[in-house]
Parts: sequence; structure tokens; C-alpha cells
Amino acid sequence: MTLAIILLIALALLFDFLNGFHDSANSIATIVSTRVLSPRRAVVWAAFFNFLAFFFFGLHVADTIGKGIIDINIIDKQIIFGTLMGACGWNIITWYFGLPTSSSHALIGGMIGAALVKSGPQALVWQGITKAVAFIFISPVVGLILGSLLGGIVYWLFRDSSPFKVDHLFRKGQLVSAALYSMGHGSNDAQKTMGVIASLLFSAGLLGGRYHIPGWVVIACYAAISFGTMFGGWRIVKTMGQKISKLKPVDGFCAETGAAITLFFSSAMGIPVSTTHTITGAIMGVGSIKRFSAVKWDMAGKIAWAWVITIPAAAAISAVSYFLVKLL
Repeated sequence: MTLAIILLIALALLFDFLNGFHDSANSIATIVSTRVLSPRRAVVWAAFFNFLAFFFFGLHVADTIGKGIIDINIIDKQIIFGTLMGACGWNIITWYFGLPTSSSHALIGGMIGAALVKSGPQALVWQGITKAVAFIFISPVVGLILGSLLGGIVYWLFRDSSPFKVDHLFRKGQLVSAALYSMGHGSNDAQKTMGVIASLLFSAGLLGGRYHIPGWVVIACYAAISFGTMFGGWRIVKTMGQKISKLKPVDGFCAETGAAITLFFSSAMGIPVSTTHTITGAIMGVGSIKRFSAVKWDMAGKIAWAWVITIPAAAAISAVSYFLVKLL
């Protein structure tokens, strides 16, 4: 294993750390904004269940990223460098502005940008890209539907209960729902970096001629995303927890549970979805059942625009990074 490959693996794990750092807001925003847990305890809770996903889920998403977005035969060190620079760069930009965008789609955009510069459109695996792009729209809609459906059921079941009783019960329930959501986050997002590292190792001939995900890559990626989660992206926590809709513990429980169900399904199907899109849709769904105006649609609109430009923006950064590294 050359120094260049070791450094690229380190850069990939840095992206995974940033993914956890950036997306920790998704895992903890509701449980922090409802004051069920303090921020410090919430990130430790989320990080633990991020890592616990290692024991429950397969590697279907990692396989999709590794060989289902661009032609694995064109992958080299420069492609991986451009991919990771595009994804990391866009993550840092959106973190600075407090926008809960998708690390997943930033990574996909990074792969597309570098591949286009190297080999043109024929290097793209359109089936995998189409599936990923479709879920930019599908995952928040599914999250919204499940969040509103669960919210409606729970509100109806507890319609005669006192607010104090409901609040007391769902403060405990939200510990479970936040744990499930964090497991869903780990099961989908940590695997994306595994796919990038595995494709790098395969292109360098370090996997014995057969594409697979080595065990040490799996553990390293789960550890990196969990470690990043522990640091928390507090700018985005504020956006997710309060700027979309005011949340109570019962609302947080319904949003997190709806999002977790969506993530479990997509991870089992090998679909690299955005955990950000999913939880945002679920929060909007829960907020809208109380009254339509409870959702701050202007903020939701800004977030949606950031979602739309994530793939092309990360692709542009990646393309420039690939071009520059080739010149050097």
C-alpha cells in the first residue's frame, strides 16, 4: 500500500468524520430542541447507536456507491481525490451557512464530477445515479407521509390524555426513536465511505482481483462517523430543531420513528438516500398535522434549494480538484 493510497484513505475517513459532524444535527436536533437530552449527552447517545448499526445491517449501500455510480474500471487515485474534495468542500460550505444538506449526494456529486472530467458521460452508471437522484424527492416525501401518519395516530390515541402525561411518556419514547434514527443514519451514511475506500483498493489491485469490503474498512468507517457525530454540527442543529417547526417530545418521537423506518428500508434495498432529506420531511410532516402554518415553509424552501444544487455543486468542486491534481 503506497503513501498516496494511505493518505486518500485518511481523506476518506475525514469525509466520514465530517459526515457524522454535519449530520449529527439530523440525529440529535429533535431530542435536543425538545430538551429530552442535553447536547453533550445527545451526541454521545447518537454516536453509540451510529456504531451499533455495524452489527445489524449488511453492506448493500457500500456496494452501490463502490460500483453503482461510476464505472469502477476508470477509478484511480485522482478520481478518489476529486470525489472526496468535492464532498468535503461542499459539506464545509453548507455547515458554515447552517444548511442541512446531504453528505450522501455531495459524495455522489463528487464522483460524477471527477469521472466526467476523466472519461466523459460514458463513465457514469445511469441506473445507480437515477435511483439516487430520484430519492432526493422520494425520501423526504416518504418521511413526510410517515411523520404525519404517525403523528396523526399518536395524537388521536392520546387525545384524552393530559399534556403532562403525554410529555412525560414521550420524553422516554424519544430516547428509543432517536436511537433507531441514529442506527438508520449509521446503516446508510457510514457505508458510503466504505464503498469509496473499497473502490480505491480495488483499482490499486489490493483486493485480490475481487471487489469486496474488507472488515477493517467497515470498522474504520463506522468509528469515523461515530466520532464525527460526537463533535456535533451545532449550526445545523438550530436549523433542524427549531427553524422548520417547533417540536414537542411527542413530535420528535413521530418524526424520528418515521425517518428511521424510511432509512431501514432504503439501507436494506441498497439505496443511498439522504438522512437529511428524510428527517427534514418527517419534521415537516409532523408539524403540518397541527396546522399548515406550523411549518416555516420559507426555511423549508431554502433547504430544498440547497438539496437541488448539492450534486452539481459538489461535482464542480470535484472536477476542478481532479483537473488541478492532474496538472500537478
